[in-house]
Amino acid sequence: MATAQPARRSGLDRQASLIQAATALFAKKGFNGTTTKAIAKAAGISEALLFKHFPTKRALYAAILAEKVTVGELLDSIEASAKRRDDREVFTLIAQYRIRPGVDPTLLRLLLFSALEGHELSEMFFGQQHKIFYDRLATYIQRRVMEGAFRPVDPLLAARAFIGMVVHHRLLHEIFAVPMDRSYDDTVATYVEIFLGGLLAPAPAAQPTLRRVR
Repeated sequence: MATAQPARRSGLDRQASLIQAATALFAKKGFNGTTTKAIAKAAGISEALLFKHFPTKRALYAAILAEKVTVGELLDSIEASAKRRDDREVFTLIAQYRIRPGVDPTLLRLLLFSALEGHELSEMFFGQQHKIFYDRLATYIQRRVMEGAFRPVDPLLAARAFIGMVVHHRLLHEIFAVPMDRSYDDTVATYVEIFLGGLLAPAPAAQPTLRRVR
């Protein structure tokens, strides 16, 4: 058993190298414009060995999403905040995840390519990433509308509006390289403040106090 460990470790390292090479090429040339031969060359292996690990480009793309798109812990945190009816924290957690610093921009480029090319891989990403956030946030907004905390709004459109706002931020700074004029924390707080300011239900007007006439 001791002799099998190095081979297994080498196989995992090779898979990681393939994922890294494929991510960079997909982000640069798109899914359709990237060949398995080019991926194998970039990873320094033969095309036959690539197919041993990933029989199709689609399988390789799915592996990239599985490695780079991790939302499980975040969804648990959002659910915990939602149970406490902590509106600000729910929106802050989502904004922090979407525009967190240090994220590899190649993933966003890869996802944009897959959507523009119009193949099923964009649907795969939408189901694993965007739809989860839309559904969770829309459900929370609907609950808060029913409780009277939020204005009567279409919950799905409201969820899309907020996520669209922070995703647009990522496009500006990661794709178009627009410099940020605020810190990360200040940017997140500002987006949340702007959105909640338009969503929170207005406080009921104070009733005038009637004076007794003597």
